Amino acid sequence: MNSALTDDKPLLSRGMMAVITAQFFSAFGDNALLFATLAVIKNQLYPDWSQPVLQMVFVATYIILAPFVGQVADSFAKGRVMMFANALKLLGALVICFGFNPFIGYSLVGVGAAAYSPAKYGILGEITSGEKLVKANGLMEASTIAAILLGSVAGGVLADWSLLAALIACVLAYGLAVAANLLIPKLSVARAGQSWHPFSMSRSFFSACKVLWRNGETRFSLLGTSLFWGAGVTLRFLLVLWVPVALGITDNKTPTLLNAMVAIGIVIGAAAAAKLVTLKTVGRCMPAGVLIGVAVIFFAIQHSLMNAYALLVIIGVLGGFFVVPLNALLQERGKATVGAGNAIAVQNLGENSAMLMMLGLYSLAIKLGAPAVATGVGFGALFALAIAVLWGWQLAQQRRAG
Repeated sequence: MNSALTDDKPLLSRGMMAVITAQFFSAFGDNALLFATLAVIKNQLYPDWSQPVLQMVFVATYIILAPFVGQVADSFAKGRVMMFANALKLLGALVICFGFNPFIGYSLVGVGAAAYSPAKYGILGEITSGEKLVKANGLMEASTIAAILLGSVAGGVLADWSLLAALIACVLAYGLAVAANLLIPKLSVARAGQSWHPFSMSRSFFSACKVLWRNGETRFSLLGTSLFWGAGVTLRFLLVLWVPVALGITDNKTPTLLNAMVAIGIVIGAAAAAKLVTLKTVGRCMPAGVLIGVAVIFFAIQHSLMNAYALLVIIGVLGGFFVVPLNALLQERGKATVGAGNAIAVQNLGENSAMLMMLGLYSLAIKLGAPAVATGVGFGALFALAIAVLWGWQLAQQRRAG
């Protein structure tokens, strides 16, 4: 039975609330587990440069599985795909909890996350549509960021108290996400009957890549979101090394609280984007992208904890306002061309390739002895320049089209 909503039905339906709840607990587990696993790595005396490698292992699963996960999302009911993916995350958390290699456990979580992402964003286009899709994305981002806020803090605070307690909290969060997935109404399969031969799936995926990268609007969205999330994950790891150097604080809790400030800001920015930006006015988000880089530069040279908190909230507000409209644009255009699941899988390939590249460069810089403050300043400047170039390119495209 198809439970898809039409435009005359409420945004906060049972299906939407189940999706948002599942996303909250899944993202809570992801963020708590990251900081808990970083604490495990520190406890086991791994070198500093191995911390971003943990995330690189996670990101690599997205890239390797990119040709396949979009078709999985479009070939089965997306709520059930989300449930299976969260079960994989649960297994990965259990691997770490029982003392096995943290890199192996975290890679299993990465496999689950890679399968989960196309389904969680693709389902939004099936239970709502049109301008409500921007608002649905705002709800999704708000839920995600609330989970980042609480999950990051829980992971860091519990890790300072008890590593086992932190890991158990992650296992429970993933279990609740699986339970919430059961409440999502079963939707019709988006694209049934596709070939499951690996070569056919890869050909179909790279065909979708070609379609989306050749279209001006979707290419713009892909580039913008890839730059944003690549920068965001690098900033998260930069904080871990920046806090002891700039603030003289060596606990696990402070970096998580600083990440939480970004999360608070993104909730505000996402809400503002839902009210002020539509699919026709997506270009309004670009100045916020440039200002993210500027704010990172000012943040990197701070030595006051309160100033750091304030600047990270500002960075979050700018980030939420920047990324939410770009996500909605890609989902709407992607749904009409290659399918929502495939569109998000292509987006994941771009975003995670950017993450892998930025984390690799960051890890190399730290291994070569680059100071954390100087690394932050250079990172902010490069990000502002990249978004400014993208903005200029978009304006040039619009002038040519007009």
